[in-house]
Amino acid sequence: MFTLIGIIIVLAAVIGGFVVENGPIRVLFQPAEFMIIFGAVLGAFCIGSSRSMFGQVLRSIRLIVSMRYYSRANYLELLHLLSILFIKMRKEGVASIERDVEHPQESILFSHYPLVTKDPAVVLFICDTLRVFITTGDQGELEKLMKLDMDAMLDQAEATSTMISKMAESMPGLGIVAAVLGVILTMGQISQPPEVLGRSIGAALVGTFLGVLFCYGFVGPMAIKLENLAQERNAYFNVIKAAISAAVSGTSPVMAVEYGRRAIPEDVRPTFFEMEESLRGR
Repeated sequence: MFTLIGIIIVLAAVIGGFVVENGPIRVLFQPAEFMIIFGAVLGAFCIGSSRSMFGQVLRSIRLIVSMRYYSRANYLELLHLLSILFIKMRKEGVASIERDVEHPQESILFSHYPLVTKDPAVVLFICDTLRVFITTGDQGELEKLMKLDMDAMLDQAEATSTMISKMAESMPGLGIVAAVLGVILTMGQISQPPEVLGRSIGAALVGTFLGVLFCYGFVGPMAIKLENLAQERNAYFNVIKAAISAAVSGTSPVMAVEYGRRAIPEDVRPTFFEMEESLRGR
């Protein structure tokens, strides 16, 4: 929603300002300029990306227009799920959660936490980590293992945002290409009256306008949004890492969950009493 609002604001400001100055809107509609710029951007993207990166960028478009974020409710539900797992491990032994982590999609325990299970990567991260601990009993390497997984996911997300950022950076240059082609066409009409030449040059300059507008007004900010979303998601996984690391080291379930709570970003971090009330209320 915020992305769509931002797009509307940018268009309203730019086009509205042009209209206020009595600019003819129809002169901005230049299909050939659109074709040159965006066709060249798409071609350059295909040249510079692998098949994997191509798919990642396409999938990221859904994230750009989504309202996905991690609210206090998301974190409270996550802490409650981890608390239940840790309590079960403490009371019934580590092996008691084996079936839950082996088949989370069939687990009644996981089914009570839809805000967590809607992201399969989160469920996989929790289950894979606990599965390794159940199998090996080695707590010393788990934190490094989780950090390695988190770094890989963050690097992949940042690579996608970097690719989109580079596409944005190419747009002003390709806009100049479109403008130069328009000037070349204008030079072929040099014998025409000034009003004809003026319209032709104006149409050529629309290419530069579009390249700069889409670079700084749309595509560049979209890359920044993907980077911010990646950082927010990494912070969410960091809460899981902090809590599980504490739990497998022998810390009590309450203290392990408190480790996780302290890792939550301050603006959405529930207080200890809010967490306690949430744990009691379920």
